[in-house]
Amino acid sequence: MVAEVTSFAFEGVEAREVTVQAHLTGGQPGFVIVGLPDKSVSEAKDRISAAFSAIGLGLPPKKITVNLAPADLRKEGSHFDLPIALALMAEMGAIPRDAVGGMAVIGELGLDGSIAKTVGALPAAMAANALDLGLICSDKSGAEAAWAGESVPLIAAPSIISLANHFKGTQTLPAPKPGAVLTETGVPDLSEVKGQETARRALEVAAAGGHNLLMTGPPGSGKSMMAERLPGLLPPLSLTEMLEVSMVQSVAGLIENGALRRTRPYRAPHHSASMAAMVGGGIRAKPGEASLAHRGVLFLDELPEFSPAVLDSLRQPLETGDILIARANAHVRYPARFQLVAAMNPCRCGSVCIRGKGCGAKYRARVSGPFLDRMDISVDTPPVSALDLTSAAEGESTAAVAARVAAARAAQEERGAINAALGQQQLGEVASLDEAGLGLLRRACEQLKLSARGYTRILRVARTLADLEGRDSVGRVHIAEAISFRSAEPAAEKAMG
Repeated sequence: MVAEVTSFAFEGVEAREVTVQAHLTGGQPGFVIVGLPDKSVSEAKDRISAAFSAIGLGLPPKKITVNLAPADLRKEGSHFDLPIALALMAEMGAIPRDAVGGMAVIGELGLDGSIAKTVGALPAAMAANALDLGLICSDKSGAEAAWAGESVPLIAAPSIISLANHFKGTQTLPAPKPGAVLTETGVPDLSEVKGQETARRALEVAAAGGHNLLMTGPPGSGKSMMAERLPGLLPPLSLTEMLEVSMVQSVAGLIENGALRRTRPYRAPHHSASMAAMVGGGIRAKPGEASLAHRGVLFLDELPEFSPAVLDSLRQPLETGDILIARANAHVRYPARFQLVAAMNPCRCGSVCIRGKGCGAKYRARVSGPFLDRMDISVDTPPVSALDLTSAAEGESTAAVAARVAAARAAQEERGAINAALGQQQLGEVASLDEAGLGLLRRACEQLKLSARGYTRILRVARTLADLEGRDSVGRVHIAEAISFRSAEPAAEKAMG
């Protein structure tokens, strides 16, 4: 007979069902694993042999064949150790054949028989729930897997011997409980930012509507400082969003002790980041910074210093909200609906050159026009004056601004979508313009040579400005401010007349 155990292979955040089959036959003794295993899966036979020896169980002198079905699906990762071991134990008669009935299994084995934590416990538990199965995993992954819900039967074992005793009824393993929900402490406050009233206003508008933001100014003008304070202005993740974010973090191995966070992710990769580091990839197609910033903020400091190819690779996820990594044998999809915030100097030498002349034009040209066209808000951050720095007066706190942002977001939730994600048809319904506003927008499109994307993004920002004021309709004043945020060039001022 053939013993079978259910496990999973991960493609992005999706866990695909894999059936682990173990078969013992006579002939030349050996241990072979088939079904497109990678190196870490092929090495499972050595870890399993050592683990069995540690608990006093020897492999029989027979030909051992383990099949991972479907055979055309690439199997990657050490989490196949435990399901292979349990299938072998069932085939050998060490545990009852029906012991793992109704359960899926993931886990890496140590040489002493311990079960180590593996990535992907939360997606595996969610997939098991969808198949009406429970999940067997390491006790170090149990708190994470428990977030899949109380309806998912869980067995979290510290070692393979404790798991065998549990099946025999000589030991009872308690069901794990979900990990804690962590709260951020010591979050920097917006009141610490001196001056930069226009940039602070742009930051509030970006937070309220989920808009992409570009800040341009000399070194030391507070660009990075303001970007670090944006997550504090954003509302906490909903339960559904928290699980979305945690699924990505789980396959990336970033969840510790099963603890999840309600605060939105904030990722700030260095400008030397490669394309694989930014959008994901590598041998196992791991998520990149864009996916790790899902439902949060991706901050790119020193924007022109990034490779142009890396920046342009973000153009597609900025529109679609996901990333498709094409591989020779599979296509891996990761969610990547992030809010992009970028900062740059006007030129390579900082603030000496005048924009558009000298090294400034060459420096700015490193960022492609199509990429800049996806920025909803562009704002200048001039040098902070000595008067602002020495002033004892503080600006508005993060809490005060976050309250207005929350109210604006609540209005958007009632309409069904955040403003930054509104399509053309939805905009026509919620951001209809009067004659004055429409005329102003037409003149701006002509003088600023706006693309259709630029036109749509101005309407989205204008809708956010109206939401911050609690207005049901979008007026000319909102269009005017949205145009001023669209471009800091003199042409914008000219268009507003």
